[in-house]
Amino acid sequence: MSTTPIYLDHAATTPVRDEVMAAMAPFFGPRFGNPSSVHRWGREARVALDEARERVAACLGAHSDEVCFTSGGTEGDNLAVLGVFRTRQSEGRRAAITTPIEHKAVLAAAHQVAQEGGDERLVRVDARGVVDHAHFVSLLDDTVAVASVMWVNNEVGVVQDVPALAQAAKAAGAVFHTDGVQAFGKVSIDARRTPFDLLTISGHKIGAPKGIGALYIRRDTPLSPLFHGGSQDRGRRPGTENVAFAVGLATAAELTLAEHEAEHARLEMLRRDFVTALRARVPDAVIHGEGAPTAPHIVNLSIPGTNSESLLMALDLRGIACSAGSACQSGSVSASHVLTAMGVPTELANAALRLSFGVLSTPECVTRTVDALATLAEKARAPRAQAQFAVVDF
Repeated sequence: MSTTPIYLDHAATTPVRDEVMAAMAPFFGPRFGNPSSVHRWGREARVALDEARERVAACLGAHSDEVCFTSGGTEGDNLAVLGVFRTRQSEGRRAAITTPIEHKAVLAAAHQVAQEGGDERLVRVDARGVVDHAHFVSLLDDTVAVASVMWVNNEVGVVQDVPALAQAAKAAGAVFHTDGVQAFGKVSIDARRTPFDLLTISGHKIGAPKGIGALYIRRDTPLSPLFHGGSQDRGRRPGTENVAFAVGLATAAELTLAEHEAEHARLEMLRRDFVTALRARVPDAVIHGEGAPTAPHIVNLSIPGTNSESLLMALDLRGIACSAGSACQSGSVSASHVLTAMGVPTELANAALRLSFGVLSTPECVTRTVDALATLAEKARAPRAQAQFAVVDF
């Protein structure tokens, strides 16, 4: 059996693609100019930046002036939620609607809305992690400034009906934002066909570097900047633009879409084979989000009688990298807010693992990971292990 390390954490980050590195390289060297400068070096940088913006826009079905480069998903989510709320307060629209299973970047922004005197409203989700559409509509009124619902959940991979949710929000006069960080390249995104007003993407999820992303901003969407001090990007995001990384994002986005169909089928097969093999070896394994539409690259599972912290360490010792459905803060482990909102019992939530497939995943990864999980589950639930187990047992 191969001892090559296995990386199953593509939802956390992905390796920078060779094509992306090659596209960015000139902008760390001879094409180093500031795009705001009027001389030849600046003009050269400006052309590259404008072209990158046009390329990203084309990948989203957007106009180039609707793309704002950011430092990544967190900034994009904050700019969307807080930027709209702060602009629309004068209209009497002081509420933000979101869900309890969002990325913390959206949830924290919604909390900030409340800190600034606004109203934070959370939509219910069912046991599969699907947004309650009727409840969403019931929260919409003429005081709602912005509604934000993640397209593909980053922990369980559940796909929300963004077209229907966006339509409902727009009908009520609310601006609709969706975090598309895990959705880009996994579901069809076209601003010409789906009425979202704002959409966030992040480069390091698709083979671009960390530190670059984009926020799609539909024309005429009210939005205040988070930063101040310059007129770059039409005043929406002041500061000297990161030309090299913008070019890298454009390159990665184009490659991702060009490979979408084949890669979607490949990842879907890996996910299906993994779930089938795991159930054959560990029949009581629980797959979170089962029964809902899911993206092809994420599996969130719990094995009764285990805990995620110990499993993660034991898997790491076997050269297998994945992540937990729980967050470590100050040395303590708390259950995932996503699984808790879905009503998953604490014992299972504390045993959750997230495996995410991608460019480094192969059928061998599936076989070795299932073998490891089956072995670890058996050891964890042996009489000598009792309810928990120590890594030294492995």
